[in-house]
Amino acid sequence: MSSLAKIPVTVITGFLGSGKTTLIRHLMTNANGKKLAVLVNEFGSEGVDGEILKSCADANCPEENILELANGCICCTVADDFIPTIEKLLSRKVRPDHILIETSGLALPKPLLKAFDWPEIRSRITVDGVIALADAEAVAAGRFAPDPAAVDAQRAADESLDHETPLSEVFEDQVACADIVLLTKADLAGERGLEAAKLAIAAEAPRPVPMLAVTDGTIDPRVILGLNAAAEDDIAARPSHHDGEADHEHDDFASVVVELPEITDIDALVRSIGRLAREQNVLRAKGYLAVAGKPMRLLVQSVGERVRHQFDRPWGAAPRRSKLVVIGERGDIDEAAIKAGLGI
Repeated sequence: MSSLAKIPVTVITGFLGSGKTTLIRHLMTNANGKKLAVLVNEFGSEGVDGEILKSCADANCPEENILELANGCICCTVADDFIPTIEKLLSRKVRPDHILIETSGLALPKPLLKAFDWPEIRSRITVDGVIALADAEAVAAGRFAPDPAAVDAQRAADESLDHETPLSEVFEDQVACADIVLLTKADLAGERGLEAAKLAIAAEAPRPVPMLAVTDGTIDPRVILGLNAAAEDDIAARPSHHDGEADHEHDDFASVVVELPEITDIDALVRSIGRLAREQNVLRAKGYLAVAGKPMRLLVQSVGERVRHQFDRPWGAAPRRSKLVVIGERGDIDEAAIKAGLGI
């Protein structure tokens, strides 16, 4: 009878750099014996998060159960990519006990939820819950959760602010679809920041939603898995800015893949990435870099001017190829200026 039960799926959404991959790594290492599968969707053709997760593969979540969808936004390529990938997982001799889906930071979760009603899969899987991650420090600072009164005042002074930015719409749609919101990087936000973030999110949420503070993705899996939300049956309670539209575009965003030579000065690179965030409005940068004289690859991830880096594992037989994926709003992303800013 257990083989007839629907496999629960947890959709993990959140803005660029909110900590989705860090959370999934924690869940993978604290699976409590459950067999997991992970689908990773990234904006642009070059994936980094999938490689990070594969480095954490174990018996409960082997590398073959970590699948990447890098051909476009998961909510825009449901028929071409998502449905066939899910069917492939379900056809395996040993089916996973739980599936985790990490959406692109630019994805809208509602179109993905609608896909669970497709005849090919609706009798076999269910959305256990939608987990939205929000950078508490950023939200507390007013990013992607604008104060309506302040926006009205700005509209009166500046005609160009007569509409919401694409980033705010993405953020609001993710919150509106969530069953639980995780306030990440709680250690950076502090108590006041957390309270400010909670108030901002509550103002955007269409219904009361639990909000939990998290640092470094550490949370008891029992809190966010096993919600039994059946979110695919609760679509009407999850409004979207794009309700009524046949589809949506991500033409407001662009990504550039930059190939780099081996670096000799990590601090100089960090300063360059921070400068690009200020001067080129770079939203996110991530990639693996080869450092001269070092056998391990350097993982670099940035959100705005905040840059984090660490050596994660040896290059081994893999080519020492340095690659940085840079994401920003279309019109701000200038490939030549980015390469110049990185000293290429």
